[in-house]
Amino acid sequence: MKVLVIFLISIFAIITLTWVGLQIKPSSFQPIAQGQPALETIPMPDNLPSPVERYLGMVYGEQVPVIKSAVVSGRATLRINGITMPGRFRFTHIAGQGYRHYIESILFGFPSMKVNEHYLDGKGRLDLPFGVFDGPQIDQAANLGLWAETMWLPAVYVTDPRVRWEAVDDETVVLVVPFGNEEQRFLVRFDPDTGLLLLMETMRYRDAEGGNKILWLSEVREWQTINETLVPSTGAAIWLDEGTPWAIFTVNDIVYNVDVDEYIRATGP
Repeated sequence: MKVLVIFLISIFAIITLTWVGLQIKPSSFQPIAQGQPALETIPMPDNLPSPVERYLGMVYGEQVPVIKSAVVSGRATLRINGITMPGRFRFTHIAGQGYRHYIESILFGFPSMKVNEHYLDGKGRLDLPFGVFDGPQIDQAANLGLWAETMWLPAVYVTDPRVRWEAVDDETVVLVVPFGNEEQRFLVRFDPDTGLLLLMETMRYRDAEGGNKILWLSEVREWQTINETLVPSTGAAIWLDEGTPWAIFTVNDIVYNVDVDEYIRATGP
């Protein structure tokens, strides 16, 4: 009986200690060394669907910046194997072409797991704590991730000639994006009150092999002006069959048009 009591106390102590460790918020990554250059602009294109014109007009006005790259940094809440953990992230984009994701889950303020993944030259690769994954289904999902994350640099939605918008109604449009020699589609919904982007929906593979595509939602929850641009400051990624976000990303820094040609092929923060 005494051994059982000691065992239960030990388990309770471990659970309590782990819970305390998960409450410690991660520090932010150090800012990147390069400062943002002045951004070239072009006039807002004509003949956009009305919800897109309203949205981008609120973000940029009459002039749209020409964005070639972005480095997006912030904190995250991640659900890993059923456990919700705090984390931090840095996403590096070559606009409309590829990305590198670096993510750390944090325990007691220190990295406990690290994720290095990229989508470059049309190929995705996930380097996760429990394995490395690639293949056609990873490529399909990664390209959708690229264009969903472009909500942080939305000028690309109208400056990239490969992208087009198809009107649906006053609050909904279809976004068509390139995927190699093919195309992919999002159903995009806008807030009827604010006019800002609210939700992007698409069918996406979750697994590297087998399985069917699942409805994947990229939801904007908060907006903030960062580096003189109105951007989604908090967003959630949701698989429909799970019902709740597996990841919530909160942005604290975005830098545009810095040189990322080498950085995007590196690892780590």
